[in-house]
Amino acid sequence: MGWLFKEEGLVYKSVEEVDLGPTSHELYLRAHVKAPRMAGLMVKIFAWFLESRIFGTLLLYILKRNNLIHKLITNAELETLPLFVPLHPFEDRKEEEVKCIDSDLSPPEQVQQAVNCLPNSAEDIFSGIKPCFRWWTVLDYSRAYTCRKITPRLVAERFIAAVHECCNPPLQMSFFINYNVEDILKQATESTLRYERGQPISVLDGVPIAIKDEIDCCPYPTTGGTKWLHKVRPCTDDACCVKRLRLCGAILVGKTNMHELGAGTSGINPHYGVTRNPYDITKISGGSSSGSAAVVAAGLCPVALGVDGGGSVRMPAALCGVVGLKPTFGRIPHSGVLPLNWTVGMVGILAGTIEDAFIVYAAMNGRLPSDQPTSGVQPKLYFPLFHSTKPISDVKLAKYAEWFDDCRDDIRICCSKALNKLQEHYGWKIVEVTIPDIEVMRLAHYSTIGSECSASLSSHLEKLNPAELGWDTRVALSVYSSFSSKEYIKAQKIRNRQMQFHMNIFAQADVIVSPTTGVTAYPIKDDALETGELDYINGAALVRFSIAGNFLGLPAVTVPVGYDKLGLPIGLQFMGRPWSEPTLIHIASAMQYGIVVITTITYMFMQDRRERSGLIGSLC
Repeated sequence: MGWLFKEEGLVYKSVEEVDLGPTSHELYLRAHVKAPRMAGLMVKIFAWFLESRIFGTLLLYILKRNNLIHKLITNAELETLPLFVPLHPFEDRKEEEVKCIDSDLSPPEQVQQAVNCLPNSAEDIFSGIKPCFRWWTVLDYSRAYTCRKITPRLVAERFIAAVHECCNPPLQMSFFINYNVEDILKQATESTLRYERGQPISVLDGVPIAIKDEIDCCPYPTTGGTKWLHKVRPCTDDACCVKRLRLCGAILVGKTNMHELGAGTSGINPHYGVTRNPYDITKISGGSSSGSAAVVAAGLCPVALGVDGGGSVRMPAALCGVVGLKPTFGRIPHSGVLPLNWTVGMVGILAGTIEDAFIVYAAMNGRLPSDQPTSGVQPKLYFPLFHSTKPISDVKLAKYAEWFDDCRDDIRICCSKALNKLQEHYGWKIVEVTIPDIEVMRLAHYSTIGSECSASLSSHLEKLNPAELGWDTRVALSVYSSFSSKEYIKAQKIRNRQMQFHMNIFAQADVIVSPTTGVTAYPIKDDALETGELDYINGAALVRFSIAGNFLGLPAVTVPVGYDKLGLPIGLQFMGRPWSEPTLIHIASAMQYGIVVITTITYMFMQDRRERSGLIGSLC
């Protein structure tokens, strides 16, 4: 179609010519989304047209032109070489308050090393505060089991009853695609016997952990949120990350719901139901790791695993008011995860607290399998040393003001206040910067993740009856398959360019700080329940701050910092240089506890909100 409607592409300046300082003349381009919301009959009609040989090509051309993909990607001119995989060479930087961990330790030994890094009692921080609800942490479970106050078997029985109640009317939370009562009780009974013998494997022994249905975990099929994928790709073994959790004695309680094929941001799945937000069941939980975020927020599990290909861990974590940790690309083994987006996706962790995320992060680390690509030298593993009263010092937080403020007012105000508290309480410094071409990066990431998803599924989709796919996913796959090799290569050139920009920013700051999402959880509409929905305007707002972490393989963490006017959670994100997970965990801990101590009233409101939901509560 290009010969009919030739459109000039943008000519990009070289990296050396771009000023990254606060007075830069680089213009901030807001998301340019030209697509109305569609659901129900409208999305069906749109899918039919896109799949039509006559109209599809023209429609896709118009869509890509109107959303600036042709101008900023397809016909763009830039001299940078393409960067196809964001593998980072390991630099042994001296991070503050860390401990180097032996790479040959077993998962239970690494978990014990992580526990040794924690303060004797994190609960001292909350002295004088009497919350009406508090998540049970991993250490809470471990202490209760050790003291015989409760058993893993009893927790499993209560968990099963709670899930059954939540998944039926009137709640219909749709947390899980699959859970096996017999398997859960079998694991719990074995764990109970180990505690009775005084031989628990680790502090994770008997702790319920949920797994996103994009990650292999026996005895469950891996559906990817579809009705068909497990039939052509049977699950025959645990993913590497799941094996390591199982070795630590964790109770793997089932496969959580997700947006079909990870191809959306709402968590609305027409096959397995809408995963509803525990803070307000009329609102979305976010995608694509929707079930994992919601099951943690509801207090049913202290931790769940997700996969983050475009903010798919951090986004639902922020919308559901929990911690979301996405490690550096290549840090956690990816074998046994659906290969839907192999250069941008990473296993991530959703947890009630940063300490719980850290313990599970420790369990899943270790030597990478031989089939996983690396940048050469296996990266060293460092754990952060926690102190209940003294966080790390002299942290420099890079902030791009125009980007930071490109969100709803209540998010901007809440995140700005939290950032100010960090400065006042810890003396950390804000470094004002400019990050060029953020909207270009979003489109380049979309071209990349779409191309990779389409390529990975192409042999299956050729034989598949389209009726087995959700209507919104059919639209997404039509768009994904329209990306050309030219567009993919241009996107990888933009990746290299952005990598250089971000590394230059990390030369002057420790982390980049921003809100996690541009909007809070929005309403679930009835017309989307059977077909899914296309809402690219909200989708672009949800992923606005997440993309660099995936596209550039950078570690990032989101921490809940407050609520909007409707009482819906708001998250603040910190993104670090490669392999800087210890610094990010330190910062998240300071954010999590320091702000609570300073603003006890806000903390009490947060807890009260959870109780008043009528859903969220402790199993124990």
